[in-house]
Amino acid sequence: MEANIGTWQRVGSVAGGLALLYAGNRRPRWKAMTEATAVGLVMRGVSGFCPVTAVAKGRADRADTRELLGGSRGVHVHETATIDRPRAEVFRFWRQLSNLPLFMRHLERVDMLNGNRSHWVVAGPLGTHVEWDAEVINEVEHSLIAWRSLPGAEVASAGSVHFRDVPGGATEISVHLQYSPPAGKLGAWFASLFGEEPSQQIHDDLRRLGWYLETGEVAGAQQH
Repeated sequence: MEANIGTWQRVGSVAGGLALLYAGNRRPRWKAMTEATAVGLVMRGVSGFCPVTAVAKGRADRADTRELLGGSRGVHVHETATIDRPRAEVFRFWRQLSNLPLFMRHLERVDMLNGNRSHWVVAGPLGTHVEWDAEVINEVEHSLIAWRSLPGAEVASAGSVHFRDVPGGATEISVHLQYSPPAGKLGAWFASLFGEEPSQQIHDDLRRLGWYLETGEVAGAQQH
């Protein structure tokens, strides 16, 4: 069994188990009630494995994105932009998810695991990184891409991108995003104090996407 508790928790478990064994030996009438608990605590500390922790973690890992983001949970973002390129071209570029870091400033990379699953790495505050796996759950060619994070993700997220023709051969792109950052809503609010408001991030990302597709200049895609 793989250890799932820290060093001090292990030390505390052993100490607590030994204390219970000592108390049981001092007071025989307590022995039957305390012995099993004491042995369990000692074994927990020696092995570093806690079955209660394992069950709790398993439930968290199995938590569905819909459950984590249901109702008003998480942060909601909706942004729309018009890009002066044909809809099929914009769709194909976005669907190749490894292209996304070219215009999403905080996204370091997207690794494709298979046709619908991918691994995302995002730059967090103070040099930290946040990673998760996601899957495309709905796709209509040249019109819609919808996705959600997989159970156990550090960031529970779900969203969709709609592509629509507009006069003159341009494309309207509409992004709906919902996510639960590691620090929850408070973390998103705190980040907004430093110019990291999520709607503004997506707005700027879409502007860089338009610049990149319309000019082909990566340097221009990094401008603010």
